[in-house]
Amino acid sequence: MPVRATKRGEQRTRLERDCDVLVCGASFAGLAVARELAGSGARVLVIDRYEIGERQTSACGIPTLWLQALDLMGSLRQSFDELVVHTPFRTARWQLPWSFSTFDYRELCALLWAQADSPEIEFETATVTARKGFTVATDRGELRAPLIVDALGWRRSLSNATPIQPPKARLSRGLEVHPPGTGDEMELWIDPTYIRAGYGWSFPAADELRVGVGSFWPSHHVKEPTVRLAHDLGLPPEGYQGNWIPHQLRRAVEDDVFFAGDSAGHCLPLTAEGIRTALYFGLACGRELRGVIEGRASREQALERYAAFSDAHARKFRWLLGVQRAIGQLTPSRATTAIIHAFESPRLSKWAFRHYLDIAPPSFVGAGSKRGIASARVPLDAAA
Repeated sequence: MPVRATKRGEQRTRLERDCDVLVCGASFAGLAVARELAGSGARVLVIDRYEIGERQTSACGIPTLWLQALDLMGSLRQSFDELVVHTPFRTARWQLPWSFSTFDYRELCALLWAQADSPEIEFETATVTARKGFTVATDRGELRAPLIVDALGWRRSLSNATPIQPPKARLSRGLEVHPPGTGDEMELWIDPTYIRAGYGWSFPAADELRVGVGSFWPSHHVKEPTVRLAHDLGLPPEGYQGNWIPHQLRRAVEDDVFFAGDSAGHCLPLTAEGIRTALYFGLACGRELRGVIEGRASREQALERYAAFSDAHARKFRWLLGVQRAIGQLTPSRATTAIIHAFESPRLSKWAFRHYLDIAPPSFVGAGSKRGIASARVPLDAAA
């Protein structure tokens, strides 16, 4: 289990502040937003319940091209050009047109935060408790900003709408263990003996193996199959971590608040890949905020543009969700195994995975970014 490093006792002093941009959440989406605001001159405050990089909640895998594009290769642990897929009937090997990599969560967050290095950008540990208008209440005091981002995860904490609650919410669930060990293959198990609707995985990461099970049906428990998969691989079930995973897009803008990452459902259905998309939508959100800071757009225009950007991806998300639902209704059989076997064709695999990467392409990192370009601050008081 991760060691808690956040401030306790006398160190947890009162925190009340006005700022230009308040980013709630300091994982992938929130840090991507902060990165895009570096050098803008805006007073940016990033808050999170935990210290930056303290609490890993996923297997931490991403297309290597994204690590390269964001200059995060220092966090890389292991790369794979092939995906090994097991079914009850046979094992298929899919050649990938781009490699997939595991990385160290703490190191990646530190590298991303370093790219947000700016005197006006600060970080504090605080737990969000409520929001009213442009005031966010935390366990350390009230924070006020005319531009607010919710990157806190699936709970969508800054929304004043009825909260989503598992297991009835549209969420998947996943659990994994991190025993020490090494491996050369990135593996998936599509096997009802482990989970009825979902899959198991083993992602090697240099000196540890990240082994887990995810279910598309939130009512299905995943601890027992995770432990069993680890035992079947001859591994001790050590280092538990898990999370709920949104599998449907939600509104990216609500009540003048920007939502990014899991809070907006920016996690791909079927594959449950959410890191790349959190970075992608976080960058997009940060660029819209920067436009307001630099006087190129009003807050209302930025909200509208960002919402439209997120909505433009709805068709692809719906398509993946449709496949996920279909798989959830099927029992793995020789027919489904034949489909999995078909992806051993390099031509089909290349076509499918290139389209998949294009949902959130790494080229977006360098497209339209204003990082490092200093400009005069524009007072935001009127925007509130």
